[in-house]
Amino acid sequence: MIGPSAARHTHTKETTIAEALQSQGYTTGMFGKWHLGTPNKGNNMSSDALPLAHGFESWIGTNVSHDYGSAMLLKSDPEGDDPIKGYSVIAKNLPSDIKASESLTGRYTEAVVEFIKKNKEKPFFAYIVHNQPHLGLFASDKFKGVSRRGLLGDVMAEIDDSVGRVLDAVEKVGISKNTLIIFSSDNGPWVKYRESEKTKYGEARMHVGYAMPFRDGKGSTWEGGHRVPGIFYWPGMIKPNTVIQNPMSTLDVLPTLVSIVGGELPKDRSIDGRDVSPYLMSTKQAVPPFEFLYSYSDNKPSALRVGPWKLHIRIGSQRGDNYGFKAFEDTPLLFQVEQDNSERFDRAPEKLDLVSTLREQLLKKEAQLIEEASFWGPIRPRKK
Repeated sequence: MIGPSAARHTHTKETTIAEALQSQGYTTGMFGKWHLGTPNKGNNMSSDALPLAHGFESWIGTNVSHDYGSAMLLKSDPEGDDPIKGYSVIAKNLPSDIKASESLTGRYTEAVVEFIKKNKEKPFFAYIVHNQPHLGLFASDKFKGVSRRGLLGDVMAEIDDSVGRVLDAVEKVGISKNTLIIFSSDNGPWVKYRESEKTKYGEARMHVGYAMPFRDGKGSTWEGGHRVPGIFYWPGMIKPNTVIQNPMSTLDVLPTLVSIVGGELPKDRSIDGRDVSPYLMSTKQAVPPFEFLYSYSDNKPSALRVGPWKLHIRIGSQRGDNYGFKAFEDTPLLFQVEQDNSERFDRAPEKLDLVSTLREQLLKKEAQLIEEASFWGPIRPRKK
């Protein structure tokens, strides 16, 4: 997530899914929130800050989350020149433009349906990133009042309708058996606002969800911040009602899709994620073990999960609640998150050898991050 005034953006040396698939002949389109850079004075209004520089051939969406006061609704436009060449502004200052904000989910849906129809005869990649249900909540007139859950329910009903319309479009053009659809989310609910009567979003207590049985939510290092649905739909390949209980991460999507289309990953860098295509294709090929490094708001390593075990060396929560625990590098917490998915019982005292092994793995990964650095330059070490 990169704010609108930041000079940096996704670096052009990074390989996106769009670029990887485009290199294999796929037409690419993006529909929704970008939040990975904005042309501004700090980067000399760089065209590298927006999606067309990163493998997408078309885009309609917001430069950042729609709750930023300066958020813009943009579209790629060969004749456009606002805010930079190749783009046009549809709406500015979205929080104060109610009608534009209410139109986002429907706009994206209509655009992606047309994209599917236009590209039905060739391989394509459609990346759909709805702004909702991020606060503040907006639903179009058609969906206002349809849910007993209130505005949050209305918003979710419109997103549900959007997913249904995309599935219908794929079915109607006759490509459902040759199309992989992935549905997921970026993080858990924004529980920080669950007890807030007065916020910049107004009354927000009923506008956020719950991560139960997981602890905490968005912006935390607890499971409630990271556990989200993961649905893969591919009628021509995935057997109906298949349930994979082994965990995976959205970081696995890039290597998995590259494998499926017969591409190659860059060999000059470490790739976060694994190829999990054997899960989808029901082959006997082994999938590498699940490992996941958790970070907090400073982007520094805070916890590591390997298999069912999760080691915390720091606790991060937007609520500022440590739930009675303390975690340090020398005295970490250890949870078996398959049996104890609420992270209630610290097993570190009885699993000293495992604690030592996981801590060593975490520190090794942290050292690797610092050694490999970023395309933008060195990474500052974590304060100890």
